Amino acid sequence: MPNLTPAHVVRLYDRFEALDKEKTGHLRPQDFGAINRLAMNPIGDRIIGAFFSPGQETVDFHSFVRILAHFRPADQKRPKDPSMPEPVNSRTSKLQFAFQLYDQDKDGKISRAELLQGHTRPGLCLKCQHPISEVLRSMLEMQVTEEQLESIADRTIQEADLDKDDAISFEEFRKSLEKVNIDHKMSIRFLR
Repeated sequence: MPNLTPAHVVRLYDRFEALDKEKTGHLRPQDFGAINRLAMNPIGDRIIGAFFSPGQETVDFHSFVRILAHFRPADQKRPKDPSMPEPVNSRTSKLQFAFQLYDQDKDGKISRAELLQGHTRPGLCLKCQHPISEVLRSMLEMQVTEEQLESIADRTIQEADLDKDDAISFEEFRKSLEKVNIDHKMSIRFLR
């Protein structure tokens, strides 16, 4: 877990309490709807789903902090210690987290169907169970036909699928994003 000062923990707890409208000490998926950036994010429901294990309906403060740590900017000044586990906000950990958002069946690969399928966590979608094609449309910020979306999914698989098994493994996912500043893309400055 990234280094958090006592002041950071207090601010996170304040945020947690603000989301916990019923003052139960736990958050439910719908409590996250109050976070505008998540509610408007095309994959916000999948991000929210990451806070909850299968069958789990609430999340406590410790779990809340553990998941948010993935979105904390990496400390570039922190020396790498090979004897220590990799921080959850490292590039590799962020990529693994992002990969898991798309690998909905948890088989270690992202299939074409997973790029195009609807949500697999009923009740967590903030946007009324819309199909993933709507997510892609939102991300592209333009009207695209189903045929164009299927073409985008096919091209994505074709470009990233190095072993030609019609799916994207984590290693292929990582390689396809080598030039992307994932720390910037997956950082939320939630401690301001």
